[in-house]
Amino acid sequence: MQEVASSPVHICFTLFQYNAQMGNRLSKIYTRTGDKGTTGLGDGSRVDKDSLRVEAYGTVDEVNSAVGLVLASELPDEVRSCLTRIQHELFDLGGELCMPGTVLIPDAYVDGLEKDLDAMNENLPPLKDFILPGGSESAARCHLARTIARRAERRVISLAHNETVNEATIRYLNRLSDLMFVMARVLARRDGGSEVIWIHGDQR
Repeated sequence: MQEVASSPVHICFTLFQYNAQMGNRLSKIYTRTGDKGTTGLGDGSRVDKDSLRVEAYGTVDEVNSAVGLVLASELPDEVRSCLTRIQHELFDLGGELCMPGTVLIPDAYVDGLEKDLDAMNENLPPLKDFILPGGSESAARCHLARTIARRAERRVISLAHNETVNEATIRYLNRLSDLMFVMARVLARRDGGSEVIWIHGDQR
């Protein structure tokens, strides 16, 4: 695992190239080019659809879809704004993983998640027990996004064992999972519900 350096100019140029390539592909929904189990990466190369890289950015796509499910709930404006920004950042992250050697996730993205995390966690009571996924519909959706983010982190780490991966990308997914946990706590309390405390087997 190695940190990759990149400049803002390089990031913008890479995004331009990626968008241009994807724009051509998106003009037609099916191409039949993947019928034999391979798919094209952003750099034009082809790999198996179950390769580590495709598993990684495919799972990031799942996280983004789960965040969209949270956004379909009734949310405070500050939470909606935060999640909308995260969806754009996750799309950047997927684009980075789709183009080997590209860096689109800066440390500033990680810093932003940590700032959100600290702000939301500030007024929550300390956790003294484990909690179960639930409490309200929006909180449960956050927990779903949390677990998928953690899986995406594991997939990217698996990729990093074999190829160079931007270290900020791994940190981003880790902080995102933490943020979704804290957000679930906030929403469970806001929606008039309560956190569901895990009760040990011999006490149930």
